Amino acid sequence: MMLKLFKENIRIAFGSIKTQLLRTILTVLIIAIGITALVGILTVVTALENTVSTNFASMGANTFNINQYENNVKNRGGNEREIVNPIISYPEAVAFKNKYKYPFTETSLSFTATSTAEVKYLDQKTDPEIKILGVDEHFISNSGLEVKLGRSFNQFDIDNNTYSCVVGSDFEKGLLKDVNPIDKIISIRGARFKVIGVLKEKGSTFGNSQDLRVLIPIQVARSLFTAPNINYTMSVMVSKKELLDEAVDNATSTMRRVRKLSPVRDNNFGIGRSDDLINRILGITQYLGWAAWIISIITILGSSIALMNIMIVSVTERTREIGVRKALGATKITISVQFFIETLLIGQIGGLVGIVLGILVGSAFAAVMNFAFVIPWMAIFAAFATSFAVAIVSGLYPAIKASQLDPIEALRYE
Repeated sequence: MMLKLFKENIRIAFGSIKTQLLRTILTVLIIAIGITALVGILTVVTALENTVSTNFASMGANTFNINQYENNVKNRGGNEREIVNPIISYPEAVAFKNKYKYPFTETSLSFTATSTAEVKYLDQKTDPEIKILGVDEHFISNSGLEVKLGRSFNQFDIDNNTYSCVVGSDFEKGLLKDVNPIDKIISIRGARFKVIGVLKEKGSTFGNSQDLRVLIPIQVARSLFTAPNINYTMSVMVSKKELLDEAVDNATSTMRRVRKLSPVRDNNFGIGRSDDLINRILGITQYLGWAAWIISIITILGSSIALMNIMIVSVTERTREIGVRKALGATKITISVQFFIETLLIGQIGGLVGIVLGILVGSAFAAVMNFAFVIPWMAIFAAFATSFAVAIVSGLYPAIKASQLDPIEALRYE
């Protein structure tokens, strides 16, 4: 009996919607705009979070780097003074690696020799845009890189300063296209290097290609690139995540000893954790999420008023029909449920249209920005819940008003 009554109410609701098609379409569009703003922005935010997490997780969630701080500003006596930390020299980097013996850690040394190298193979050469890095045997694993062809550096390569190299994946599409790159000889600054490995594709991070680079043994790089003031980086991987905080503290004290800093002096070097970087960037996306909710709430407030208005008009126009139903024995609950179902239908149709449009808009932005798109289930759930709440708030008063009409007065209504 209840099912039949529910089906009848659905049928009546659709009939009423058809008789007020223009007003219903406008109301649905107003609801849909608010839901589209919510779902669209949350879709982009989800895609951005997924891309950032994917890119930076590959750096190694249990990894931290020790490097030179960027410039910072300190206030002294009311005057702002710019403080520049000294670079990390090679002797300091080696001293740190030798002294830092925290359990379950592996330390690697590296430096960027140049970002504008020209690489040659036979009679071909690249544009001068190749990044050359001097690395040791632990750099690839500590950086979250993977070798898809050939092998990585081993202890023998580093200890004996072999002229070997590991290249980025873009070399397979360019300089070493249509050949097996392993054991091929490439030339960098006149020095000949044997390719022993090709890195798995990494793509671009914030516009910087991670696949146009060549890794060579660190001592070989130091002999080829002798620019003054080379800044070295120490990368430490902790195999047990629960020891990460203690490992960072131990590394800090070790580096302070290397630099002979007194207890009252601040650190003049920087420690950057990959998980901190991820959390900072993801924290920014929260503001986008709040913006989505603010925009959608403002729009949905308007749609709630519009939906309530259309239902009040519907009650007024169908006063005589309500009187007939009451005269035939319809209860207040039956009348209120009928109008409530009609409001819910309009609200959910608007929500469904908004969800579809929002996902399309969000996926289009994700495609343009080259983000990794994922279906925003949380945004979809939020949209359904929001449209449902709009329908309840908007339909409550008209449903109560309809159910409380006096049947005699309603039958008299013209």
